[in-house]
Amino acid sequence: MTTSNGSGPDPAPRPLVERIGLALVALVLAALFAVVAVASFVGGEPFLGVMGVIGCVMVLWVGALTLIRG
Repeated sequence: MTTSNGSGPDPAPRPLVERIGLALVALVLAALFAVVAVASFVGGEPFLGVMGVIGCVMVLWVGALTLIRG
């Protein structure tokens, strides 16, 4: 089977332990974004707070995709 650009075979899926580790890293980064969001909203910076929430959601999304899809 070839990749979408036709350059060669699909790479082997990541091992489960590696996927779990990457998902844990994503959780830590998402927690940091959440802290930034909360601190920004408390400090009266709604734009930065919204950006922190968006960053948190995006990191959680990618972490979940990494864990599920491998």
